Amino acid sequence: MPSAATTDTTATAERTGHRRLGSAEELRELLGEPHPIVIDKVRPRLIADDLELLSRSPFFLLSTSDSRGNCDASPRGDIPGFVRALDDRTLAVPDRPGNRRADSFHNILDNPHVGLVHLVPGSKEVLRINGRAEILTDAPFFDTMALKGQRPLLVLLIEIDEIFRHCPAALTRSGIWRPETWPEPRP
Repeated sequence: MPSAATTDTTATAERTGHRRLGSAEELRELLGEPHPIVIDKVRPRLIADDLELLSRSPFFLLSTSDSRGNCDASPRGDIPGFVRALDDRTLAVPDRPGNRRADSFHNILDNPHVGLVHLVPGSKEVLRINGRAEILTDAPFFDTMALKGQRPLLVLLIEIDEIFRHCPAALTRSGIWRPETWPEPRP
């Protein structure tokens, strides 16, 4: 195994000649302006198409950060439709037993801002939601979120700030839903 000094020297050598992006203006100059349709698709409320996608989604990634900006992206999964819309601005997500690290929950206690990216296997549809979360220990709807007779101990309540369908280009490029592009499983 290489020593820390060797790794540091290698990392510095690999960064020689790098030019860091310096500003938002430079970024806009390189990428150009987004098309108005991309800006206009952002909305503050769930619509029927969003609810339909949520009913088919068994998986999403939850992004959080603590008060210092340390980030975490955590996978969440359950039966399709496990994320429940309480109204057109509020989602409820039951917590299921896992590794008990609770990184996302610790972060939410520090900083309520969250991002969710919902996927449906085999579909190029991606639903992106940004909002503010709180952690509930009880509410009248907990009983309806029971799985195999187990009522959730915690539910993540998310107040939606913005929601939109995300461009499927990354899913298409990655081949994530095309088995012929998948690597061989490790033994």
